[in-house]
Amino acid sequence: MTQTASTFLSLSVALLAGLLLSRLVKKIKLPAVTAYLIAGVLIGPFMLGALGVPGIGITADQIEGFGLISDLALGFIAFAMGNEFRLAQLKKIGKQATVIGVAQALITTIVVDVVLIALHFIMPDRLSLPAAIVLASVATATAPAATLMVVKQYKAKGPVTDILLPVVALDDAVGLVVFAISFGVAKSISTGTVDVLSVILEPLLEVVLSLGLGFLMGVLFTQCEKHFHSRSKRMAVSVTFVMMTVALSCLQFHVGGIHIAFSSLLACMMLGTVFCNMCEVSEELMDRADRWTAPILILFFVISGAELELSVFADWAVVIIGLVYIIARSVGKCFGANISAKATKCDPNIVKYLGITLLPQAGVALGMAIKAIELGPDGAIVRNITLFAVLIYEIVGPYLTKVALTKAGDIREEGRISARDEHIAKKALGQ
Repeated sequence: MTQTASTFLSLSVALLAGLLLSRLVKKIKLPAVTAYLIAGVLIGPFMLGALGVPGIGITADQIEGFGLISDLALGFIAFAMGNEFRLAQLKKIGKQATVIGVAQALITTIVVDVVLIALHFIMPDRLSLPAAIVLASVATATAPAATLMVVKQYKAKGPVTDILLPVVALDDAVGLVVFAISFGVAKSISTGTVDVLSVILEPLLEVVLSLGLGFLMGVLFTQCEKHFHSRSKRMAVSVTFVMMTVALSCLQFHVGGIHIAFSSLLACMMLGTVFCNMCEVSEELMDRADRWTAPILILFFVISGAELELSVFADWAVVIIGLVYIIARSVGKCFGANISAKATKCDPNIVKYLGITLLPQAGVALGMAIKAIELGPDGAIVRNITLFAVLIYEIVGPYLTKVALTKAGDIREEGRISARDEHIAKKALGQ
């Protein structure tokens, strides 16, 4: 079998596995995203993929080649989240979302810092001080993909949902800055030298330049869309600009001694924000783009599940530190969201349930962990603990998000009807 045929067969198996398992977990009322992740684990390199039989699973080599799909999916996820920053909406919740987004991220970092530094003194041979500092900054990141999928699947609407997505978006922006600063401090401790450029200037430049790139692409997108009138071509323009923004976000270069890089999440988020505020028909195009990307997002989560490394369970120290990290991060997120929501006089349901919806963690955190590998042995422990935490959070997090939104009244089970049954009913009535 040729490599091309093997790749397409593996992708089709990944899609089918995710879809079939989603029907199974629906019976026990779990979110579809959980099914996709579990399907990925089952067909991944640690289970069926280990057999090396084409069409049965996904091998480790194939996962590396699927990075293009993951990058594109994250671009569309960030683009969709930009829709939550409409000016009319921001006038209502902008101040609250900003305060909560920044406060809960910083509080989480402080809580995890205190707990892990204390753990460092208990087991210094397994958890170094630089590793503890970097892990605390990784704790800020929340998974926008899993959160958005749960919101879309259950058509969640209400005060908690309205503030959740902007908070998640801001959370990741703050997380990138906190991580870059913490990483610089950890590197200084390891090497004994302090680099002000890498600690302060570079992370701020990454955020500002990413937002600037997204703004420019958003303006160009809005102007370009005006020249096309058919639905198919306007949707094609949408796909084009998301792909182009993701591509440009991959650029890296040096100016003097300063390393210039971009965040595709922030750039695509700003692309969506500018477009939805400048284009009169943005809601229609956003909706059509969501439908077009559905298979890509399923593949993204199945591949994400396949990437989860079960080998991290073999090291008892990783398990112990990982469990402490998960508990400390969960406390930080819930407490930080609770206290900041109270301070900004949010709806009682926001105060009570928002923190739980911020627990999922995946792509952004894994990106930080990969960067942390530059610390050598300290980076390896950061990577392994992050992998352990992501494995737990990705399986449990979406379900907890669903439970929290249901208890808050944002998800209502009654009145939901199968799209297939609805179509059959309309056909029977001659509509």
